[in-house]
Amino acid sequence: MEQREFLDFMHVLERLKCNTRHSWTSTGRHETVAAHSWRLGVMALLLRGEFPGADMERVLRMCLVHDFGEAVTGDIPSFQKTTSDEKREERAVADMLAPLPQPVRGELEALFAEMDAMATPEARIYKALDKLEAVLQHNEAPLETWTELEYGLNLIYGEENAAEFPWLRALREELRRDTEEKTAVRAAYGPGPAAGVGGAGGVCGL
Repeated sequence: MEQREFLDFMHVLERLKCNTRHSWTSTGRHETVAAHSWRLGVMALLLRGEFPGADMERVLRMCLVHDFGEAVTGDIPSFQKTTSDEKREERAVADMLAPLPQPVRGELEALFAEMDAMATPEARIYKALDKLEAVLQHNEAPLETWTELEYGLNLIYGEENAAEFPWLRALREELRRDTEEKTAVRAAYGPGPAAGVGGAGGVCGL
């Protein structure tokens, strides 16, 4: 890869540091897409020994690249995403990868195709981690940034994806308990503000 090709691609990816998700950090700042992808990659790195037979290095690569398209489209929470949105993101990824030289372009195209098909254990592990990281971030966000939808969704989001893998199934249970503990005050005293900090809100890129 030529240095200019590399730098041009990095300039596009820099937008992931700028584009925000529909979640907040524990300090009340909007989470960026890049921050989500970074912690998702760390999750895959730390869990390499928990999935015998799975290629966790491949999972790590999926975690790092899975939101490339959002450099162009921005983040759209899954509960709002339409088929048209999905196709637009697919086109964005294809356009981003097109200028890259081989074999890098072919490797990344194959990785995105594998993630889309969800036919391999690696793709399904990545997808489960992706959803569970969103739940984790939501548990860490100030409660006043939550919307009404999130009080129920954060209890079940990613449950089906995690069910296949015992370690992730147990992690999902821990996250559910954390959600229940976080929302216990609301259950006792009634709902507080449903809008996010600064008047925004939403589900953590769910």
